[in-house]
Amino acid sequence: MKLIHKVTLRLALAIMPVLLIWAIAFYFTMVHQVNDETDDSLDDYAEMIAHRVVSGDELPTPGDGSNNTYSIELLPATEHYDDSKTYEDREVYLYWKREGEPARVLTKIFHDTDGTAYKLVVSTPTFERDDIIRALLIHIATIYALLLCVILVVTVLVFKISMKPLYSLLKWLDGYRPGGGMEGFPNEETVVEFRKLTQAARETIERAENHLERQKQFIGNASHELQTPLAVLGNRIEWMMDNTVLTEEQFGELSKMRQSIHRLVRLNRTLLLLSRIDSGHFLDKADVDIVPVIENELEVYNEIFADKGITCNVKVPQRFVVQMDEMLATTMLTNLIKNAFVHSTGGGVVEITLSRGELTVSNNGDEALDKARLFDRFYTSGKTGSTGLGLALVKSIAGSYGFGLEYAFKENRHCFKIRLRQ
Repeated sequence: MKLIHKVTLRLALAIMPVLLIWAIAFYFTMVHQVNDETDDSLDDYAEMIAHRVVSGDELPTPGDGSNNTYSIELLPATEHYDDSKTYEDREVYLYWKREGEPARVLTKIFHDTDGTAYKLVVSTPTFERDDIIRALLIHIATIYALLLCVILVVTVLVFKISMKPLYSLLKWLDGYRPGGGMEGFPNEETVVEFRKLTQAARETIERAENHLERQKQFIGNASHELQTPLAVLGNRIEWMMDNTVLTEEQFGELSKMRQSIHRLVRLNRTLLLLSRIDSGHFLDKADVDIVPVIENELEVYNEIFADKGITCNVKVPQRFVVQMDEMLATTMLTNLIKNAFVHSTGGGVVEITLSRGELTVSNNGDEALDKARLFDRFYTSGKTGSTGLGLALVKSIAGSYGFGLEYAFKENRHCFKIRLRQ
């Protein structure tokens, strides 16, 4: 989950209870206010009727256009009554409507000038009050939802603006590749925390770049310096085997030494090539048709691995041109095809397809390879004689031209895919 989404979610969870409590408190406050207004209206109406009773004036006719109703009962003089009034909500029967309606009822005990006690019951229908309360509830809920949405939207906008330096840094780090340098690194910000974070990232990247550069220089220099000694050593072994009388045991040992020297020479050449690729020595591009390269390599490896019973299914177009160095194109394809043949079991099938700009090379296998280390230099899956640089070389070449390189293991097959640019 993104930071902005998590912050928004947490803010919503924190604000919702607060707004809910506020909405409930506001609702009951308004309901109480509406009830008070209704009670005050009943009080005024009851006072008017009581005053007319005491003064002997004409009383209003029930149902004369007013929603209020009343009834007066003369209480027995045998008992003592105190002035009082009570409020309640109940249903009252309106005889002119011949139906009952919910109403707010005021029961009031009062006395006239001679001490006679009366019981006055005044009521007013509450459907208008209920409509007001219902409308109030709807408006509060609407305002609550809108307020929550506005708060969240404003928060997201403010958060995005405030966190823009962080997003710029993350975008740059996401696109960063070792050896790419510090080009386009975000400028320092005025915010203290972001400035510290940017500075820490810059220092880390600079250390990594310096370390990588020293590593490239060491590998390049070491490989270059080893070329001559290895060539001399190989030539001397060849001379000894051709011009010296040797026993069978001595000849066998020299043969082993020659094989080791050849392996070292091959390893050294690969390291030197990797160093040159990393240093950007292959900047020139040309139109390279990779279809003939694939076909030529297949002829070689079909002959070499014929005794293992490995078959190869090929599905490529007549022509497919890419912009890259011809030698590197050959090296990349050679190592990818060789890897498929070397790691195929006896009687297995190697499949090579080239379609829609994607080259796929697959071979049968028993279990998936370690994706995290598969393209690392000197990583081997246990095959004897492997330098562990073949796939690393493929990755380096593909990366230098922006080709996507993927590995997958499905249906007991190792699949390597390169997304080529035409």
